[in-house]
Amino acid sequence: MRKVYFAGSIRGGRQDAALYGEMIAFLEERGCRVLTEHVGLESLQAEGERTMTEEEIFQRDMAWLMESELVVAECTTPSHGVGYELGRARDMGKEIHIFYDLSRGRLSAMLAGDSAFILHPYTTRQEVLEGLERIVTG
Repeated sequence: MRKVYFAGSIRGGRQDAALYGEMIAFLEERGCRVLTEHVGLESLQAEGERTMTEEEIFQRDMAWLMESELVVAECTTPSHGVGYELGRARDMGKEIHIFYDLSRGRLSAMLAGDSAFILHPYTTRQEVLEGLERIVTG
């Protein structure tokens, strides 16, 4: 079972939360263990997160990132946190896949220009699911 760190915008905007949830469910249905499944919840609050300090959230998320074997990020909605996570994952040598909706704009050059990231531009949910299928089946 591959451990996946899923990254998506939280404080930067939640308009894609339903898609995050669908992507996470797809990965879990294919036998992956998504360590950050709370990112796909509409309520946005992980178990106990309301009582955690920002430092505790940071420490928890960095531990999950280190534990993961694979990083999947949906980057259509810009997010400082996701950018930070992707940079750290790159420095850790993780396999990193970035999804973004072409119909809603361009991906940051700092992500698009880095050959360490595997990019998955899409315009439909079906293309997202097909990209995830290719990732999990290798």
